[in-house]
Amino acid sequence: MIVLGIETSCDETGVGLVQDGRLVDHVVAKQDIHAKYGGVVPELASRQHIKKIYPALDTLLNKTGISLEEIDGIAVTRGPGLIGPLMVGSLFGRGLAVALQKPFVNVNHLFGHIVSVFFSEKKLEFPFIVLLASGGHTMLILYWDIFKPQVLGETLDDAAGEAFDKAAVLLGLPYPGGPHIDKLAQQGASAKYSLPRPQIPGFDFSYSGLKTAFRYLVEDISRQGLDKLEAEKPHLAAAIQKAIIDHLFDKIEKAVEEYGLKRVAIVGGVAANSYFRKRLQEKEAEGWETAAPPLPLCVDNGAMIAMAGWLKLKNGITSPLDEPPTPRLPLNEYL
Repeated sequence: MIVLGIETSCDETGVGLVQDGRLVDHVVAKQDIHAKYGGVVPELASRQHIKKIYPALDTLLNKTGISLEEIDGIAVTRGPGLIGPLMVGSLFGRGLAVALQKPFVNVNHLFGHIVSVFFSEKKLEFPFIVLLASGGHTMLILYWDIFKPQVLGETLDDAAGEAFDKAAVLLGLPYPGGPHIDKLAQQGASAKYSLPRPQIPGFDFSYSGLKTAFRYLVEDISRQGLDKLEAEKPHLAAAIQKAIIDHLFDKIEKAVEEYGLKRVAIVGGVAANSYFRKRLQEKEAEGWETAAPPLPLCVDNGAMIAMAGWLKLKNGITSPLDEPPTPRLPLNEYL
């Protein structure tokens, strides 16, 4: 069974094909238009999706040699996300399903990220722990079985990916900031500056206080002159990166200890961070089994939606064509 996945929840136009649980290929059309605004402009994102979605699909079909008629099902992100972008993908996917007379299924964007770990070469047996960290979401999940993810904790305010992006803005780095922080931090010493670690009980996360502390630190250094700030940027990037990842690992390690599970996966855009992946791999020396999606499949993409759709269609789950996108869709709905 070949399933086409369509992802348009934010600013990446993603299409992907999964056949019998294996990735065929995928295409992600980036939207560089948002960089000058330092963040995603929803109206502009919607218009860009309209322009890019058909060319992206055309490119995918040409790359794979698969025709629309050979596709057995259409999967589309229903939410969570920005309503305008979600509408573009939803209407496009539903139109294809009607035109091709193929089964249609809505997919939760968060569930798509979770099952992206199945693209990893490392296979984890159920149950295992999943840390989902992106620009809009930070969640710790106990993954019991395919359709049984249990949320242990989530962010109380800002997401880890947002913390990276806001820190990048303070350092004058381009949007999206996460990859730039990652690259710059490799030239710095994280121990040069001390930043607080959020002290949140349970498995929940919080990044608002850390962002504020980092802003004050950058402002204090800026008062010493622009040359001073420029010289300190690698160390500041390393310090904020370590603080963000330390908070994530604090919760992961707590869950490992409490549930007696040493099987851990990381997914979402933050899972592409080289320091995060290195820290996770180092845990294998302590007997952990770890997994993460390939780097291109950590960010929003159509392949993860195709995988989620394939799992649903394989189990006989379809969606009505009149089911609208939902910007605030909890994980336990429309997996």
